Amino acid sequence: MIRGFFRLIGLLLLAGGFIFMVYDGARFVADQTLRFTRFGQFWNDVHQSSQLAFRTWVEGTAPWLWNSVIKVLLDQPVFAVLGVVGILLMLLFRPRKPLIGYSRD
Repeated sequence: MIRGFFRLIGLLLLAGGFIFMVYDGARFVADQTLRFTRFGQFWNDVHQSSQLAFRTWVEGTAPWLWNSVIKVLLDQPVFAVLGVVGILLMLLFRPRKPLIGYSRD
């Protein structure tokens, strides 16, 4: 049951990544400049105080993690981040392959 839930979340994230890819592509067609929506900007637009709270928590827990990993992740395009996380969830929680010659109890 939980496997199906996480696969659904992965599929929704993958669909969201596709939507942002289409959005950025339409914006490119409209004004002929290639600008991607950054993940940090999107998160800031959705809920600014949670991003600030997350930053203070990470800097309090492991200050090296903010500059080396999280800041790089926040500078990536939204479609790439959502797509990669969605694909990872779908791969990690895929159904088990059936065993041949054995019964599963």
